[in-house]
Amino acid sequence: MSNLPPAQSIECALREDCPAAPACGVRQLPPCAGVEERHAAKLELCEMLESIADSLPGRVDRHRCLVVAAQLLPTLREAHAYEEQTVFPVFGRREDRAKSVLRLCAEHVEDESLAEEVTETLLHIGHGGAIANPEALGFMMRALFEAMRRHIAFEREHVVPIAKRALNRPAARVIASSRRGPRAVPGSGR
Repeated sequence: MSNLPPAQSIECALREDCPAAPACGVRQLPPCAGVEERHAAKLELCEMLESIADSLPGRVDRHRCLVVAAQLLPTLREAHAYEEQTVFPVFGRREDRAKSVLRLCAEHVEDESLAEEVTETLLHIGHGGAIANPEALGFMMRALFEAMRRHIAFEREHVVPIAKRALNRPAARVIASSRRGPRAVPGSGR
């Protein structure tokens, strides 16, 4: 998933000021960099879901449906597990953040549940099945990618900045350069 160099080249400058510092480990990305990397992957999926929704009912790229179906749940599950195991326990230690962490975890469950339905439908379409109700499918896909985008926006506004401030400038440049431009998604035509 990563375009970043080996994590040993990224070090926090002010670990003592970062509430996520306990989650930092030797030879791994700082949590803020790991979250940003996963955000980028989820946003790529949102773009593909939106493209499919916009193409309904008659211009659907069946191959793209299969690509998104294959990536959606694994990407969400891995990103959610990373956040819940690495970042949220640290951020949730402060009482004023605990409710936000619980809400974010609940959103993970909701997103994965809706993603399961979307995945099943995209697999059906990708394998040549008819689109029974294009309007309902469009609404379902939009509900998913809009929820994912809102979730990412919240994390970018409230979770990532605190940890990101602790990164030294060279590490921040490495992270920023790794995020330039969309990464190619195999089989998606991007």
